[in-house]
Amino acid sequence: MTASVDTQALAASLQRLRDRSSGALLESSLQQVADACVDLFGVAGSGLMMVDEHGGLRYVTSTDSDGRLLEEIQIDAGQGPCVDSFLGGAPVTCTDLRTDARWPLLADRLAGSGIAAVLGVPIHLLGVPVGSLDVYCATPHRWTTDERNALVRFGEVVEAVVATAVHAERAGALAARLSYALDNRNTVERATGYLMARERVGRSAAFDRLRRSAQAQNRRIGDVATALLDTGRMPGDAL
Repeated sequence: MTASVDTQALAASLQRLRDRSSGALLESSLQQVADACVDLFGVAGSGLMMVDEHGGLRYVTSTDSDGRLLEEIQIDAGQGPCVDSFLGGAPVTCTDLRTDARWPLLADRLAGSGIAAVLGVPIHLLGVPVGSLDVYCATPHRWTTDERNALVRFGEVVEAVVATAVHAERAGALAARLSYALDNRNTVERATGYLMARERVGRSAAFDRLRRSAQAQNRRIGDVATALLDTGRMPGDAL
């Protein structure tokens, strides 16, 4: 693990990513971002999750099998630093995921893996949270402010790459899911605000309630949000 991030190396890496991403397929561009994170940060691995039509996160890419495991157990458990960075819209750090009391469902499933410290940052498009980018270490590590800021910069490259893809023809299934998230952002935000006021909870908790309802009903989150605003209740809720 590097003690600090070389700002010149960061700038050069970001420029290379922008150059390589021009005209490339979205998935391959995102793989390049994950690979570059490992090289610059000197970490064990990196991964990326993006939102689906139900408002939940879905695995997109990683640098190795442990990176994929990290993404998939968080998706399955509905908790973890990458999930929190997505829901909260801010970087989340973890010194050792195997012992962190914030996410008790993850410790057993990480036993024997090469995953300890995790740093996750949110990915936004037009102010809408659409994913989470992370790096991880095989041993405990306290993340520095420089490291957090550098990963945020990498997240901005992801945002630029995805923004181009969702407006391109033949952009693919991933870009289509992200385009759906953007198209329905106002409805979802209004429904989230409604739940915050009605149930007196924070934004993350309100959005998570919408997301879980959409998944349970196998419906798109925009449809669930519309139903809530029209009727005052979530699809599937008891009368």
